[in-house]
Amino acid sequence: MPILASLPGLNLLSSLPSNPPQNDTTSSTPSPSPPIPIPKYPPPRSRNPKTDVPRSNPALSIPHRRSNYRKPVQKGVISTDGDRCVIVGENGVSYKLPGAPFEFQYSYSETPNAEPIAIREPAYLPFAPPTMPRPWTGKAPLKKSKKNIPLFDSFNPPPPGKKGVKHVEKPGPFPFGKYPKEGKTREEILGEPLKKWEIKMLVKPLLSYNRQVNLGRDGLTHNMLDLIHSHWKRRRVCKIKCKGVPTVDMDNVCRHIEEKTGGKIIHRVGGVVYLFRGRNYNYRTRPQYPVMLWKPATPVYPKLIQEAPEGLTKAEADEFRKKGKSLLPICTLAKNGVYASLVKDVRDAFEECPLVKIDCKGLQPSDYKKIGAKLKELVPCVLLSFDDEQILMWRGRDWKSMYGDTSSTLVPVKADISSGIDNSAKSSDDSGTPNAQRAVSSPKMMSLWRRAIESNKALLLEELALGPDALLEKVEEFEGMSLAIEHSCEALVLSSEDGSSSSSSAEFKGGSYSEDENDIYSSDDIIDDEDYDDDSFAEVNPSIPLGSLPVDKIAERLRRESK
Repeated sequence: MPILASLPGLNLLSSLPSNPPQNDTTSSTPSPSPPIPIPKYPPPRSRNPKTDVPRSNPALSIPHRRSNYRKPVQKGVISTDGDRCVIVGENGVSYKLPGAPFEFQYSYSETPNAEPIAIREPAYLPFAPPTMPRPWTGKAPLKKSKKNIPLFDSFNPPPPGKKGVKHVEKPGPFPFGKYPKEGKTREEILGEPLKKWEIKMLVKPLLSYNRQVNLGRDGLTHNMLDLIHSHWKRRRVCKIKCKGVPTVDMDNVCRHIEEKTGGKIIHRVGGVVYLFRGRNYNYRTRPQYPVMLWKPATPVYPKLIQEAPEGLTKAEADEFRKKGKSLLPICTLAKNGVYASLVKDVRDAFEECPLVKIDCKGLQPSDYKKIGAKLKELVPCVLLSFDDEQILMWRGRDWKSMYGDTSSTLVPVKADISSGIDNSAKSSDDSGTPNAQRAVSSPKMMSLWRRAIESNKALLLEELALGPDALLEKVEEFEGMSLAIEHSCEALVLSSEDGSSSSSSAEFKGGSYSEDENDIYSSDDIIDDEDYDDDSFAEVNPSIPLGSLPVDKIAERLRRESK
């Protein structure tokens, strides 16, 4: 470094030249080409929905359920696709297919009676197109099997011990010597009515069986029909468990189940229904329905709550709603519960108060609105509000009591037994001072009183001034008379002069008794001992001691005289 620094004309800190020398293109060698060519990608697609080409299939462009699509509709056909059409009528939106036994619906039991005023989606059939060679399952078709699998026939089931085959129940039950026969109508498939011991035999194994069809808030849906037939494929009885909104009107659910499936309900406990397929049911000849691929959007129905309901002005309705806020609910509905007694509870509550409220905390708004719509038709009543998850109802101006009189009943102490209870209170003079004591009672209690007096189980005292001895004597006399009437029955005494009992009949009031027991008692009246449990009679405590009835005293006196 010292030697280099001593050289003249050499500056180690000099900068680079401003204009570097140009490379000689003639002497430079060309750069080698890359071994893999660079791929050329297409330009990125624009994500602007306005420039996208619309899809050809209109079913794929159905608007979202939460969209504001509303199309007013009127009663009649609103869409057609050849022989298939969408109809709006009394049963809501239904779908008519060629060859179908009835018009298909999404829900058969939970469709409101009111006609829809608009639909929330375009009218398309929720079934597979008829041009498909097979039912749509969402998967590619499987290859054709080399095995020749025969069709399932209920009249010729596989043997019980066959390997790889589940248990299959045979048709029936049949009496000895009878066999299944093909049937086309519902009566032919059901066969003869089941007897009591046959119903008990069919239902008892299913009481603790967990293989069942669950029926929820949508009621009896279209796809449940095929599901019930799949249960009938191996068992004679299908167990259906109902919960939620449909249990308010179980009679309606049972009626639709029998109409659409063709079966017979043989037993019903609360929300559990046991559906019998029929003695001559054959899975091979069952009715086959197309599968509904999606749930159609619920149409728009008229509003249940109106500002001025039937028979009320807006001011009166607001006053009722204000009073209803401080009203206690008669019950609280649990989620997915069984509401079979709700209609009766509301009717009984209307006997005491014109307003009734039901607490629905925890239920979905659509659920308690459906419950309110059912109560409006079944009770009947007028709906006032659904505020605070509670149903407020008014019994209406045309309401009539179940027990006759709707007003408060005044019961006078003086009344005649033969004439019953006088509901009208009469004053003794013009000053308004009553001559008899009055008691206010409900119509239900009055009905019970009338029934007790007519059956001689109650006594209305005629005399006001009764001493203790006279009152005790009347009570003892009435007690003996009422017990004799309650514990006595009609009897026929047969007698003959020669002392023999060979008489075959005895005339009585235009009729005769036969010695044959089968003529007197039918098979339904004869009850087996197996129907009763031993424990049911263990705790019976007779309130009347033996030998205390007037009939027993007469029998004892006759026994003494005969000796």
